[in-house]
Amino acid sequence: MKTRQMTRVLKGLPLRWFRAASVAAALCAGAIGQGLPRVQLDADGLAPRPIEELTGTTIARHYAQAWSDLASALESNHAAGLSEEFTGFAKDRLTQRIAQQEDAGLHVQIVDRGHRLKAIFYSTDGAAMQLVDQAQLEIRVFDGNKLIDSQSAPHTYMVLMTPGADRWYVRDLEETSGKSF
Repeated sequence: MKTRQMTRVLKGLPLRWFRAASVAAALCAGAIGQGLPRVQLDADGLAPRPIEELTGTTIARHYAQAWSDLASALESNHAAGLSEEFTGFAKDRLTQRIAQQEDAGLHVQIVDRGHRLKAIFYSTDGAAMQLVDQAQLEIRVFDGNKLIDSQSAPHTYMVLMTPGADRWYVRDLEETSGKSF
């Protein structure tokens, strides 16, 4: 279509369509730029209290961000990126893991194919949530630029998340499937 014809077509469209299209494009660009893994949260039958929809959405988003940050930190051997989403035991263990792999001259690349979270406990005061994560991960270990191991398998993690001032933090992350990254 020629420029003049396109201009006439565009002038005939309501302004609200352009605004909606701009917002949709910005949201898509933000999601693509972040590269967050897919996280599904199942909170059916949660005890001793049910989870609110907004809380569930927030937990899933922060958990996805935590895995994105974790993957970046393991690949770059820089633990600084863990400070936004991790705290407590999880942050301590991951920081130690990164230091050990850096000392060995290794780095890990995680290809994250998604997480199925099952909420199994939510404290009555809302101060902690325990989840089981069934993650589909491909874990590649490099010595410098040389690939020395690659495994693609399901992994199961026990997760403890706690709320902070503006987010939910991963306080503990322990693999229970016997395969660790």
